[in-house]
Amino acid sequence: MSVDAEPLVSADSVTFRLPDAEAGGGPTLDGARLLPALSLPGKEFDFAYADGAWQLTLDRPPVWRMEYTLQLRHPAGDLEEICDPGNPLRAPGAFGDKSVVEFPGYTAPGWLTAERADGARIDLAIPAPALDREIDAQIWTPAEPDEPLPLLVAHDGPEYDRLAGLTDFVAALVAEGRLPRCRVALLAPGHRDEEYAANPWYAATLHQRILPALRNTVAVTGPVVGMGASLGGLAMLHAQRALPDLFGGLFLQSASFLTIELDPQEQGRFSRFAQVSTYVAKVRAEGAPVETVPAVLTCGLAEENLANNRQLALTLAAHGYDVKLVEVPDAHNHIGWRDAFDPALTDLLHDVWDA
Repeated sequence: MSVDAEPLVSADSVTFRLPDAEAGGGPTLDGARLLPALSLPGKEFDFAYADGAWQLTLDRPPVWRMEYTLQLRHPAGDLEEICDPGNPLRAPGAFGDKSVVEFPGYTAPGWLTAERADGARIDLAIPAPALDREIDAQIWTPAEPDEPLPLLVAHDGPEYDRLAGLTDFVAALVAEGRLPRCRVALLAPGHRDEEYAANPWYAATLHQRILPALRNTVAVTGPVVGMGASLGGLAMLHAQRALPDLFGGLFLQSASFLTIELDPQEQGRFSRFAQVSTYVAKVRAEGAPVETVPAVLTCGLAEENLANNRQLALTLAAHGYDVKLVEVPDAHNHIGWRDAFDPALTDLLHDVWDA
């Protein structure tokens, strides 16, 4: 394979080009295909071969940035998934890096390079007998443990922190004076497909084990805010509706509010689909819970969860939640979630903590 080529990006389209020519002419591969990390129904992703390269031109999706990998088909029939060798831009992910196209006009959040408040970290291992394991947690704190401060609790916390810079975000806005001094509890996932799928044992563990352990470690003032993405967002809503006074606000990103009507593609690939879709149907059918709280939902314009998030936002509003749906020009990934923190999460924390 010869010299690599960067994607050609314009305001309206992107052309991917993968040079591939043997010395005597002709390709070494049997084919190449784009694997976009977003929902683009009806699009064709197979590359065509011409002029010594595999090429594909794609109209711009409704996003500012697009994550993807390439699938190579070798003559022996085996498939290989790689990042684009001609594109130096990468985005980290829970399942490895992806290549990234940034369309004209995209800018990363300013807080990424801003001054940050100093903070320490406290590691915890919380016994969770109902789950037959311990839950690892880490608290980021800008103060001594006995100083009462508001608390934000995040599902998939280590990934949120490593891939989306959650504590960097809080530290930057605290330093700027846009958020009060507060703490962030990062909850590590266990068997997330099982425990986050509207699991009553996990909700009970949040209530009986996790929140008490956090409060026993640091002094907490005001309502606790819960946040999560994908199944982690669903689990936060499930716990809040089941257990009054657990959370005083919810920040749910691309939450997996799966339904049979809107998400039939998930039935064969997600083992807990029936459990989740049954719970979502129950939420839509039942009345308001004992307690409603301010809630912000964010979801990408190019992801499969958009329709079910729109539907669930309407349901929560009908139940009396002070709910806001923020639709962002990205997809189901940590950078898209990161880019939605400000002002969506900033405003929610102000509302809940009366800052």
